[in-house]
Amino acid sequence: MLRDQPFINALLINILLGALWHYLTFIICITVDTSFFDAGKKMYLPRKWERNGKFYSDVLRINKWKDFLPQHIGKDGFSKDHLDDTSVPYLDEFIMETCRAEWNHSANCLYAVALFIINNFLMALPLTMLLLLVNLPFALIQRYNRFRLQRFRAAMIKKAERAARRAEKRITEQSETDNDL
Repeated sequence: MLRDQPFINALLINILLGALWHYLTFIICITVDTSFFDAGKKMYLPRKWERNGKFYSDVLRINKWKDFLPQHIGKDGFSKDHLDDTSVPYLDEFIMETCRAEWNHSANCLYAVALFIINNFLMALPLTMLLLLVNLPFALIQRYNRFRLQRFRAAMIKKAERAARRAEKRITEQSETDNDL
């Protein structure tokens, strides 16, 4: 393994392998069927300790720093910077994209296992810390945003249902008025 390599060689090989790992997870992300990123799957559901996303705002204060981190938008990609629409289909796509991005960054964090297998501890530890530093915040942001989007989606559905009931009531009242004439 890399344990016997000179430091600079081991570092360069680790960087190359890490870049390859990140590239492969990205390719998987954009080629796998979007049903894999269904927010109803267990891995994307809120955990009790997350308190429906409140953990991220109350403890991590994520809303204070999340906008300072960059986002990747590929050619014809989906921007998660802000809402472009409030329709349910758009929100569904946005929620799916948060699952995709969370999976990508979480899968990238798994490279830490490989780092400890192929390196000595003193090489693996700082590389793992760097790996987690550049991936974990992005995975957390996706969870935080998804829980907020899901609450907003539910509110939009309720709003649409109320509007439909009001419209139906007006039509019924208008029909009764027309019948009385």
